[in-house]
Amino acid sequence: MSEPVDQVPHTAVPHAGVLGWPVRHSLSPRLHGHWLTRYGLPGSYEHLPVPPELFAPYVRALVAHGYAGANVTVPHKQAAKDLCDTLDPAAAAIGAVNTLIFRHGKIVGRNTDAYGFLENLRQARPGWHAGDGPAVVLGAGGAARAVVYALLEAGAPEVRVLNRTVARAQRLAAELSGGPDTPVTGGPLDPAELAEAALLVNTSSLGMAGHPPLDLDLAVLPAGALVTDIVYVPLETPLLAAAKARGHATVDGLGMLLHQARPGFEAWFGRAPEVDAELRAEVLGALAAR
Repeated sequence: MSEPVDQVPHTAVPHAGVLGWPVRHSLSPRLHGHWLTRYGLPGSYEHLPVPPELFAPYVRALVAHGYAGANVTVPHKQAAKDLCDTLDPAAAAIGAVNTLIFRHGKIVGRNTDAYGFLENLRQARPGWHAGDGPAVVLGAGGAARAVVYALLEAGAPEVRVLNRTVARAQRLAAELSGGPDTPVTGGPLDPAELAEAALLVNTSSLGMAGHPPLDLDLAVLPAGALVTDIVYVPLETPLLAAAKARGHATVDGLGMLLHQARPGFEAWFGRAPEVDAELRAEVLGALAAR
């Protein structure tokens, strides 16, 4: 925003934005702006750059000045969680907040990454079901927590978390385990763990532009397994290219970005938005222009 938040006038028109430091790289204003224009809704969505030391008072000022809410990106997700008056079950289990909703002076924290992950798979592959078989999740960071939570909620019979640092994978597995009927295990990046998998998910930065490729032999991955990568720059990562070459169905990560934005938009602006080819083209165009 171009002016100090304490100078923003109170207004009944809904305003929201994305909080981060830095935050100008975020595609969220392009995405939400597309929906506002498409549906002819009043309101705005903007970049809200704020350094960590000012985060808490800045958010409270947004609440006081009538903002509808905000998205949260690095480095503020933990600080956002600590500010919330209430958390939805996903945010509480995952331990991070990416969506804030301001209601009657209170701050509600949500995590929509799990929702976005599942909706992306369901839209791209309508015949996919989490209960089809074991899922293998690569990586053990915040995104992995959201994906594991999503898969357990959707009915995956088993989740295997693989990571270069095995202790992190084991800790995540222990914290999110669904119990004896839904085992979550942690282990190394061992190709043998891909045997019998119905779904392979990369949540690590390996394969992202500017990072090393993911070096994982897919030879034992069952032919019917679905392969997805939450990375969307590049849109087709080396993992997806290798999987496609072996005949696997694949899903890129852009849809997760688009779908995770839907719950916040509906809460702030009162309209459930759609993720379609037009929106996808809009965001891909913004990526290409960088």
